[in-house]
Amino acid sequence: MSKYVLAISGGIDSVALLDMFDWPTDTIVAHFNHGIRESADADCLFVEKLARQYGFRFESARLPLGSDCSEELARRCRYDFLKSLASKNQATLVTAHHADDCIESMAINILRGTGWRGIAPFGDKTIFRPMLNLTKADIYRYAAAHQLVFRQDQTNNDDEYLRNRLRRLFSERMDSDTKQQLLQIYQRQVNLRQDIEQTLDAILGDELSLLCDLLDSTKSPENVEILRAFLSRHNCPITRPQAERCLQEIKKFTPGKKYSLDKTHFLLRAKYNYRLVER
Repeated sequence: MSKYVLAISGGIDSVALLDMFDWPTDTIVAHFNHGIRESADADCLFVEKLARQYGFRFESARLPLGSDCSEELARRCRYDFLKSLASKNQATLVTAHHADDCIESMAINILRGTGWRGIAPFGDKTIFRPMLNLTKADIYRYAAAHQLVFRQDQTNNDDEYLRNRLRRLFSERMDSDTKQQLLQIYQRQVNLRQDIEQTLDAILGDELSLLCDLLDSTKSPENVEILRAFLSRHNCPITRPQAERCLQEIKKFTPGKKYSLDKTHFLLRAKYNYRLVER
């Protein structure tokens, strides 16, 4: 039987996640208190009480990031805690992401120009998301039917956040048929992403070097995917524009020349390959 770490914020989605499934007795309820909202400490106490009610172990972390903290930093700190806890307990991390989250993430990624991977969000295979087939309306109906008590996140009404603005726009203009069409596109893209990643796995293996001929003999889009996948597998992820700039430069290199990727990594052009080297 698998062991799980449930990411519970206290909002309606995560409270439904906690109640909806028959989790094993050694499940861990995890809460990250980022100190952004005035109600953050009360949220933590609420989740701790929930964990006791369901008979689960409770784990939390508090990191007062402050009200001016960016959404991305808060997210990164939260996942650092959750993934560390899951790894320490040899457990699977579970989140309450649902179908509407998926559509919103697709829209945000497209607006930010993240490329084809942006149409297949939630690609982290180490995270279990059992509610992706449910809409927000489904979750509200479940919560009402089971009389679930949850906390309201006031930041969900703050138009400073792009996701909130999109959520309001979608609720006003997007019908259920359109949502289903977008979710079908998402699923096709997820399947395509899996095929691409399997192909990249077969090409790259675990080597810390890339054959020069491999990058020289393929077209630019494929080169970008190969380079990004290679670097990501060795804890040196880069963006698509960074990969494109890197490829333009290293193809001109003679053996012995280095290309700086970040503060800790560079690519070294050898006679027949490019080697990833830590400083």
